[in-house]
Amino acid sequence: MTKKKTVSETPATAWLKAKKVPYEEGIYEYVEHGGTSQAAQCFGVDEHNVVKTLIMQDEHEKPLVVLMHGDYEVSTKNLAREIGKKHIQPCKPEVAQRNSGYQVGGTSPFGTKKNMPIYVEESILSLPFIYINGGRRGFNVKLDPKILVDALGATSVNCANPK
Repeated sequence: MTKKKTVSETPATAWLKAKKVPYEEGIYEYVEHGGTSQAAQCFGVDEHNVVKTLIMQDEHEKPLVVLMHGDYEVSTKNLAREIGKKHIQPCKPEVAQRNSGYQVGGTSPFGTKKNMPIYVEESILSLPFIYINGGRRGFNVKLDPKILVDALGATSVNCANPK
């Protein structure tokens, strides 16, 4: 984990500090469309431990957050079925940014602008640690995945599809 630089506080790190959630900062070189594979490579970890934060919406255009392993995709069909919706789809980037308050590529589930339901792929919760965006491109936080349920209130789901 690169610790040469520090990142100024983000809404995500302010939220983590307010909830007294222990975390480590990780800075990496952001590459457009590099995604979780870029972060995993920079931190020297399996992409499975790097969690992406996706802002999606239901059939009524109500936003929701999905947390997924970096090396998997979300089965929107399975997610919709599990949470009792007719349809789930990704938000357009400008809609995602408006709902989360974060720039796409730097979206964190912590300290979002709007209060949205949060769903986490169940298998993420059994990992020893995860890297997840800290609220800025090129900035992740390393933490215990159990806080996703304990502090964030995420609901576990099974909707992962291998890439």
